[in-house]
Amino acid sequence: MLKFLKKKNLGAALSYGPLEMHWDTEDPFIFASHHRDDYPKGNAQQAPPLPEISGRNLGRDYQQRLGFRMYNGKVIPGFPMHPHWGYETISIAMEGYVDHHDFLGNCGRYGFGDMQWLTAGGMYKHGEMYPLDSSESRNPNDITQIMLNLPLSEKGCGNSFKIIWNEDVPVVDSEGVSVRVVAGSYGGRTVAAPNGSSWASDPAHGVRILRIVMEPGSSLTLEAVGSKIKRNLYMTEGGTVSFGGDPLAAPGRFRLPAHADVVMQNGNARGVYWLLEGEPIGEKQASYGPVTLGSEKEVRDALNLLRETDYKDWPWDVIDKTQPKGSSRFVRYADGREEHPSGKL
Repeated sequence: MLKFLKKKNLGAALSYGPLEMHWDTEDPFIFASHHRDDYPKGNAQQAPPLPEISGRNLGRDYQQRLGFRMYNGKVIPGFPMHPHWGYETISIAMEGYVDHHDFLGNCGRYGFGDMQWLTAGGMYKHGEMYPLDSSESRNPNDITQIMLNLPLSEKGCGNSFKIIWNEDVPVVDSEGVSVRVVAGSYGGRTVAAPNGSSWASDPAHGVRILRIVMEPGSSLTLEAVGSKIKRNLYMTEGGTVSFGGDPLAAPGRFRLPAHADVVMQNGNARGVYWLLEGEPIGEKQASYGPVTLGSEKEVRDALNLLRETDYKDWPWDVIDKTQPKGSSRFVRYADGREEHPSGKL
């Protein structure tokens, strides 16, 4: 006899679906991903021991084995030199380090709550490696990347990047709930886009990115923000959550209404959520691989230029460059300026 599953009562949620490493998003966001890996102790190269990477598809290792993935790295995990063109990338490293080098000559190391806001209005190339800095203990990491589109009027706005140190990121705590403000405003605290070309730079567009941690049994009300806003909630860790209906299991993606208050009721386990919301840009654009521009011809031309230049404009000796072992968090710009979490230049 066939057994039929009872359809879930989603409550206020408009839809509910599974969540994997790569997330589906809605305009103005174009892509998001969540990397969580438990890397082993690092060797002198800040790399995993050779026996733990043998037998992998190095250069494209996206299957978790022994608790971790190498991604596009062949010696050190991460993403060697690769391009971005036509959008912004916001990277939040809650645990572990990211070593950044770009084709403009900028470099740095960030992690443990820091975030990087990268605007690639034009051709931009950089590497993002995950160094295993500790040789005494394991090197877990937890990195989320969110791609925010640029309107056509800002394509070609140039390139910029900014590290926002953990010490400067607003966190709003209430009973059983902790909200980290990545972009936009919450609880009277605001993180403004560092580049005026960003769709998030105008508060009227309602772009908001929050990381929400909820203790077992806690609740949170997401207040109404307007009918034009697209609102998506991603539960990356936890047991269940409900929105006035049945408990819905993690991990999951929830499309929520933005024109009305929504009450989140966390289940009996600690829950970690990401809220992505904003007014759609609403423009027809073309996209392929790392390029998002106004037309298919523009995308083809951009891809041809990327193939032609390849590594020719890369100023570093290797494409998977890392900072020296034991380096602290810092950024060094091509003009020689340095910034550290203390804020001192």
